[in-house]
Amino acid sequence: MIFEIKPMDAEQYRRQTRRSTLTIILTFVPLALLLSGLLVLLFGSPGGDNFRWNLGGVIGGLLLTVLLVRRLYWTQPWMAAAVYGWQLKRSLMSVTNVMHQVQAGVAANDPTAIKLLRFYHLGLAQMHQLDGNSSGLSQMVHEIDEHQARMQALGIDTEQNRLDPAWLAALKRPGR
Repeated sequence: MIFEIKPMDAEQYRRQTRRSTLTIILTFVPLALLLSGLLVLLFGSPGGDNFRWNLGGVIGGLLLTVLLVRRLYWTQPWMAAAVYGWQLKRSLMSVTNVMHQVQAGVAANDPTAIKLLRFYHLGLAQMHQLDGNSSGLSQMVHEIDEHQARMQALGIDTEQNRLDPAWLAALKRPGR
């Protein structure tokens, strides 16, 4: 699946993700309490140790919440910012997992690796902006600028806002 970096207002992103997080918490807590109480009522012993039934209810509540998030909430408009953030971080992690191959490819002037590193830099910049972490990116500014200048010198488009899975597959192929 191709992921594309989209412009997004950081304040609005944080407001929406806080709202969706609160909704998920307000789903989990009642489910966990309800299931724990139900399990203790059905299988517990009065005045006895009902820890395992309470724990089972919490785990059941967690599983039901995950199911609701993935099957129902995920497609709701109020979850769009959180879904986008999750996909952005997942895309960045897929590049991080092959970073040693990316860096070797960049050193060898491989266009695929060069584009992949540029996507990574742009995605990382957006992630830090959305999370409100300006200091995290400041350490990489020199590397990002240097890489952008290299791309311009090689005549490669610097607007690499899409992560093409074929780029990752090309770097993972044996013999590369």
